[in-house]
Amino acid sequence: MTCQHSPVCPDQSDADATAAVIVADHCEQGWYRLCNGLILFEDGGCLTAPHYAAA
Repeated sequence: MTCQHSPVCPDQSDADATAAVIVADHCEQGWYRLCNGLILFEDGGCLTAPHYAAA
């Protein structure tokens, strides 16, 4: 799935990857899923999230 935001969100490999739009907010648990598939933690760390095809 490609980003539908304007401007397009940065890719996971871009230096500014954490600037992507938040698409799932789990602030009560301390993390957010970004449009580019990254999981961003409140402490600034991040992980790559798997991409799932829509059923």
